[in-house]
Amino acid sequence: MLVSLLGIPIFTVLLMLQLAIVSRLPLLQGTADLLMLFVIGWALHERVKHAWQWSLIAGIVVSLVSATPFFAPLFAYLIVTGIGRLLQRQVWQTPILAMLLMTFIGTMIYHGITFVALFFIGTALPIQESLSLVTLPSTLLNLIFALPIFVIVNDLAHWVYPVEVI
Repeated sequence: MLVSLLGIPIFTVLLMLQLAIVSRLPLLQGTADLLMLFVIGWALHERVKHAWQWSLIAGIVVSLVSATPFFAPLFAYLIVTGIGRLLQRQVWQTPILAMLLMTFIGTMIYHGITFVALFFIGTALPIQESLSLVTLPSTLLNLIFALPIFVIVNDLAHWVYPVEVI
């Protein structure tokens, strides 16, 4: 439980960094999503036991400040966590490649869910412009930020879940 509560200040700081700095560095209309990258890295780490709780915290934190419908970031982060945990357990032995692959998949899922949610509340967005001006630039920025976030998540996971010496 204490490990899950540690996610609240971490995601709050990441959200402040994202809103104050990263959102001011757009590529076309796309920006990086530090919280999603952290959730992906956390879900892919083999020692992590509380990935679902951290994903829930991140989704709620983003939902509170986002203009999208409340469920969209939460739902997207939970799906990304599920795919990441499945990928970590079943397929990949190289976590950096898994991080890059999940960054691409996660960005597509997040933007797809946001697009559908906005469509259902009456905001019609042209899909081709949305892809070329928002989704693809966001994907590139997320891929650039994925490796530094992966290193930070790896260090934090080793600190939170130390190796037990027998």
